[in-house]
This record gives sequence, C-alpha cells and structure tokens, in this order.
Amino acid sequence: MSGHVAIVTGANHGIGAATAEALAAAGCAVLCAYWRVHDPVDPAVPQRYRDSRERDADHVVAAIETAGGRATAVEADLTDPAAPAHLFDLAEERLGPVDVLVNNATGWIQDTFTPAETDHHGRALGPVTAATWSQQFTVDALAPALLIAEFARRHAARGATWGRIVGLTSGGELGFPEEVSYGAAKAAQTNYTMSAAVELAPLGITANMVHPPVTDTGWVTDSIRDVVAGSPRLVHVATPAEVAEVIAYLASDAAALITGNVITLR
Repeated sequence: MSGHVAIVTGANHGIGAATAEALAAAGCAVLCAYWRVHDPVDPAVPQRYRDSRERDADHVVAAIETAGGRATAVEADLTDPAAPAHLFDLAEERLGPVDVLVNNATGWIQDTFTPAETDHHGRALGPVTAATWSQQFTVDALAPALLIAEFARRHAARGATWGRIVGLTSGGELGFPEEVSYGAAKAAQTNYTMSAAVELAPLGITANMVHPPVTDTGWVTDSIRDVVAGSPRLVHVATPAEVAEVIAYLASDAAALITGNVITLR
C-alpha cells in the first residue's frame, strides 16, 4: 500500500490503533484521529479499558515510526461537524491525499428502554435520553456520513480512481439490547456505507462494514469470556490485531471486488 494515505478514527486504542499499525506496516501513511474519553468509574468495567480511552495517539505514531512508517496524530471531536474537513485538510498537508477511510470511532454509551440499572454483566445502564441519543448518533452516524462525503468530494475533485472505505458495526437483526442507541447508530452508519458502495463505485471506491467478534480492547472480563464460551454463535474473543488484519485486507488492492458487504467475523 505504498503511496496510499489513510485516516483512521478512534486510533488511540483498541481496533483503531491496531488498524493504524496494520495499514502502516503495509506501507500506508496514516493520520491517527482520536478523542480522549473520560468514562465514569464502573466496577464492572476494567480500569485498563478506561485508561486506554483516556490516552492520546502519540504512542501509536511512535510505534509506526519506529517500524519505519509514516503517521501523525490529531485529536478531533467528531461531534463537531467541522471536524471531517479539518481532518482531511491536516492529512493532505502532512501526508498527502487521502484514499483510505476507516470509520472506527465510537461514542459508546450503554442505554436501555428498561428500568434496569445494570446489564447482565453488572455494567451500569442508563435510560434512553436525548443526550444519549445525540452522543451516539453524532459520533457513530453523522460523523461517518460527513467523513464519507468529504472523502468522496475530494476524491472526485482530484480525479482519483482508487479508494477504500471501511466502517465498523455491532448489534444485529434484533437491535442491540442494553446498548440500544449504539446499535441504532451503527445501523445508520451501515446504511450510509452500503449507499456509498453503490454511489461511489464509478469512482473506483469500495465500501464495506466489518462486524467484529467480541474483541478484547480492555473491557473483556471473565464473565464475558464465559458468555462467549457458552454461546452457539460466538466463537472467538479476538484481539484488536486480528480484526485489524481484516480491515487492512479490505483496504488493499487484493480486495478490489469486495464492496457493499457487512463482513461478520466470529
């Protein structure tokens, strides 16, 4: 992927950080976009997960540069509608025109329609409110839509003929119980991405969504591992690097015929 430039959102930890490193290892220059999140203390959520969400992405850039790659880190609040254009401006200034977009960032909040105060793993739940809806849909639906639009506009303006869009989703046909706004926002992002696959195909752009398995980005506990082990449909607790390998493949020349898909990993 030498000569390509990627924007990866949510690149300070977990799947985003692993994806940035995987793309860089393949020769892609990467803008690591991130936003530090300070989660409230929850006894059922490991401290290491909260710590990882509070970090910047400088350690990701350092790892990429140590391995001989090119990267830069930018903190950007994706609830700001001006953020997508700002990210593309910075990427073009520091690295070159962007032809790979990975919509990984999430505004993850656990909300529910029920009066329950905790989920089945003991993690805190809150009710669906205008605030929880706005946070989820702004980061997980509006921001990806604006990033795709910015990507397409600049791609067409320079007459480019090669591009890759990859998003990450979660939930399923029956929504995402106990994370209802998160699941709904990811469904909206999926719809935007599928539309992009059709509309942007004449420009040489592919667009796909990846549905990771349970992935240990720091939040997985023994209770969650037990659920995976006993589930007929869940197979693995994946590492971020394993998911990143699939994303990097979808961003490669080898995946030119793969577009308009939700790829479920198990």
